[in-house]
Amino acid sequence: MKHLAIAAAFLLALPFAAAAQEPTAKPAEPSAGATAPKAPQTAQERQEANAVKLAGLVRFVGESCKEAQPDYERFKSVVAAMGVDLDAISKGELLMRSMGYTEAYRKNVDESCRKAQEMFGEKGTAIPGLVLRKAS
Repeated sequence: MKHLAIAAAFLLALPFAAAAQEPTAKPAEPSAGATAPKAPQTAQERQEANAVKLAGLVRFVGESCKEAQPDYERFKSVVAAMGVDLDAISKGELLMRSMGYTEAYRKNVDESCRKAQEMFGEKGTAIPGLVLRKAS
């Protein structure tokens, strides 16, 4: 449980690569008919948002990190411990959101892989064991 609380705090700072790559220009104003996405309000919505971020990270590591691989069983258990249905983040709008995080991490692959190891590797500071070194 301690790791989940720490993970939630770290996940609020994600995506780590996107923050360093985002332009400093003011974002465009939404059109009159558009609605801005609202920030998660309930504890369940926050956990779901964190699970979406983790899903994006796991996808990124699996596809882009040469020396690392995700531990999918660990990912499933972490998402379950968050009280989020894995199926819910595997389709529809939540899947699209997680893919957005994956793309953000790809903006700086080397840095994102390094941070993934630091935060989620065997001795990670957020969720240890979520990202493993690939066997040589």
